[in-house]
Amino acid sequence: MPGPPRGRPAVRRRGVTAATALVFLLALLLGVPSPAASSARAGVRLEEHPCPVAVPAGTRCGYLVVPERRDVSGGQEIRVGYAVHRSTSPGRRPDPVVYSSGGPGSASLQLTGYLTQMSFGADRDVVVIEQRGGRWSLPRLDCPEIARALLTTLTTPGRTGDPAERAGMAGGAAACKDRLTRQGVDLRGYVSAEIAADVVDLRRALGYARWNLFGVSYSTRTMLMAAAADPQGTRSVVLDSFWPEGTHWYDRATAKLAGTLARLGRSWPGLPGRFAEMVRALDRTPARLETSDPLTGRPLTVVLNGDDVATVLTEAMHEVDVLPVVPALVDAVAGGDHRPLQPLADQAGGALLSHEFGLYYAVMCQDEAPANTFAAGQGPRLFTVTGDQAVCDAWRLPASPARPSVSGMTAPVLVVGGEYDPATPPADARTAAAALPAARFTEFAGVGHAVFLSSRCGRQTISAFVENPAAQAPCDPRQAEYKVWRPGELYVTPVVYRLSTGTWLPLIPFVLFFVASAAQLVAGLLGLRRGRGRRISSQLALTTVAGLAGVAFTIMAATGVYGVAAHDETVLAVGVPTSVLLYGTLAAVSAVLALAVVVRGPFRWCDALTALVGVVLVVWWFVFL
Repeated sequence: MPGPPRGRPAVRRRGVTAATALVFLLALLLGVPSPAASSARAGVRLEEHPCPVAVPAGTRCGYLVVPERRDVSGGQEIRVGYAVHRSTSPGRRPDPVVYSSGGPGSASLQLTGYLTQMSFGADRDVVVIEQRGGRWSLPRLDCPEIARALLTTLTTPGRTGDPAERAGMAGGAAACKDRLTRQGVDLRGYVSAEIAADVVDLRRALGYARWNLFGVSYSTRTMLMAAAADPQGTRSVVLDSFWPEGTHWYDRATAKLAGTLARLGRSWPGLPGRFAEMVRALDRTPARLETSDPLTGRPLTVVLNGDDVATVLTEAMHEVDVLPVVPALVDAVAGGDHRPLQPLADQAGGALLSHEFGLYYAVMCQDEAPANTFAAGQGPRLFTVTGDQAVCDAWRLPASPARPSVSGMTAPVLVVGGEYDPATPPADARTAAAALPAARFTEFAGVGHAVFLSSRCGRQTISAFVENPAAQAPCDPRQAEYKVWRPGELYVTPVVYRLSTGTWLPLIPFVLFFVASAAQLVAGLLGLRRGRGRRISSQLALTTVAGLAGVAFTIMAATGVYGVAAHDETVLAVGVPTSVLLYGTLAAVSAVLALAVVVRGPFRWCDALTALVGVVLVVWWFVFL
């Protein structure tokens, strides 16, 4: 990807006609972005650019051109990606919602369509801004060198943070920094204060008088800073999964994990102890899993010890669909069954590419790491801590200067958090919200990180707040939308996951059994109809009941699995509800009755074939599944 142009381009001065002045005035009054608004601030302008991702109709994209470092005169310019979706509602409001993703380094533009479907998108423009250095900005601060080093640590059984692993991470970090420096990137310009200033500059450049700020996870910091720096331009602020400053991200990482396990332990009190057993068991016998290299697509064997699995599981628990299966997964792995780790291993590789490591470490090493001691604590050694320390030690970037206080901010603030959030725990968010003027906090039961992505009630609450900051929640946040599966309620098996990622040929016995059972049932019902008023033969009765039991089994099993998949298909990556497995007793009854038909005679090939299909199905169900 080409780097940003060097130097500050000359700005042509043009006379302002009466028509241009009128358009500019109307744009300010109506809150409509105007081309003339791009010159509202010296050194900042907009450039139209095709949208790099699928967006809804009525959306235009471009770059906000800003200095890489605002504290350096005459420095180079960079381009920050953005998208604007214009509301077509007759009652269109003049104050849009502007959103940015977290990370640091997570992409934002791909959520444009999702955000427009939220209630606030019906009568407001939706603006999405990338972070500088992000995927859809220029330059893009990706770091495949660090991703490769991190993958390498997962292919060896060494303890997390061992000298060899730290050296590998440091080497990848040095290679990435050297490459970015050769491309002309000054990493000192990629900090929270500059990202927040981009948000303020975008509002002015687009010509909106005021707007509503919406941040999630890391971007709650930058959106809060933007609100403090631009009080006149801020109508309201939504902070989802609030990450306040001063929370010591690295030093409290294992404590936050323990807190999440304790909260999940309300459904299964033995979870924290079982988690510790799992970590110890994997340290003794690491799990070896075959997956694919996310950088090359080639087969890759990972060797996961207790620290590795604790880290991967912590990251996975950000997703609300993983949380319900954590107790069952931990219990199975602690007992020596490594198969439930396969979905996590497959997804972990893709997660390495979900954000730009160069931007992530530029922010973390300058804004967060200096406030942490990285002292070893109790619990697993998470490689998100030891690896980040190795990178920051290698990069040796200066700590960011102290940022201004937000105590003078007057805009109303809604802070929302998930009950099971392992990254930004609700207790931290509640405390931080209490220190903000005009802020209130709402915790949503049964969800984790990024409430607006996982909770319908959360989305409704956010939209209601944007509509009227004084409005109360339109739903009950205490009602959990997801069921946490305890050991015993979920039968751990990799079969459904293998079927979903491979071939469906193993389902042939199930399909054949349904066809055979349906044929039995139809034949039995037709025989009963023809023999109405006469004595029913035992053969006919057995055939009818066998078919009925078989059809009932297939329908109940299919609807049971489908019902789980419709609500949370991730559950099926670990196992199936125990109740679904027990439906196999109906299949066994059907197979026994079909065999009885054959034994009692007279012998018919169709009866023998039906009985054989039933026996094969029962073996498949209770052995293969």
